[in-house]
Amino acid sequence: MARVLIVGCGKIGFGLATALSCSGHSVTGLKRTPLAVPPPFPLRLSDITRPLSSASIPTDYDLVVFVVSADSRQHEQYQVLYQTGLNNVLHHFADAGATPPFLMVSSTSVYGQNGGEWVDEASPTQPASATAEWLVKAEQRLWQAGERNCVVRFSGIYGPGRDWLLRRAAAGEAIQRDPPSYTNRIHQDDCVAVLLFLIGKMLDGTKLDPCYVASDNDPAPLWDVMTWIAAQFGYPPPQALPPATGAPQNKRCNSARLNALGYRWLYPSYKDGYLPPYSA
Repeated sequence: MARVLIVGCGKIGFGLATALSCSGHSVTGLKRTPLAVPPPFPLRLSDITRPLSSASIPTDYDLVVFVVSADSRQHEQYQVLYQTGLNNVLHHFADAGATPPFLMVSSTSVYGQNGGEWVDEASPTQPASATAEWLVKAEQRLWQAGERNCVVRFSGIYGPGRDWLLRRAAAGEAIQRDPPSYTNRIHQDDCVAVLLFLIGKMLDGTKLDPCYVASDNDPAPLWDVMTWIAAQFGYPPPQALPPATGAPQNKRCNSARLNALGYRWLYPSYKDGYLPPYSA
């Protein structure tokens, strides 16, 4: 079994660390603040925005997973985590002569395309926000640090406790219908499952590509998604905004590379993941 360090123990990091630990791996979580309840794996408290101590954070891991989340959408928060924090973790291992592969969670927000285009790992990153720019820089830094390092780009995460679309549907929000504006989603259970899948490949020596897009197999117009949710939950059907020439259409994320590697989705469509009772 492998020794794995999980940097960041939010909802996804915690779920990943728990699953790996239950599978027999030796897992250590790294977090800035204590968890509300004792985790089923060792947890070390450290602020990665400051240099790490070799006395408190060992470097004899077989794999490091970087799955942090910013406290806010302010670009300064992303800079301190994805530049200062990532550099501190990479330097901590490099200074000790340790070279474990890294798996980093990024976001499909690195694609700023907004005309309904399909995007995949070969598409140019065109970040439309300062936060996405820091993610692009972090990806590049990670790849520069080691040829075995891998990035997975999650699209919009949903699941229990992440009910943004449900709240919009319940409020009867008016929706852009024409031209269609696409949504890209991944259920939080699939986030954990994708990471487990890629970790398994990395640990068994499979040569991975540097990057994988992880978004379910049904990028759909927001109008279709909201209409379906309203029908399932008994909400009033959405109202259509007046058609607008040149209105943004977002992009459509293609996970064909991840699918070809052998990943099987728990929730391949929003129609699988948003079934009531959603928040149970």
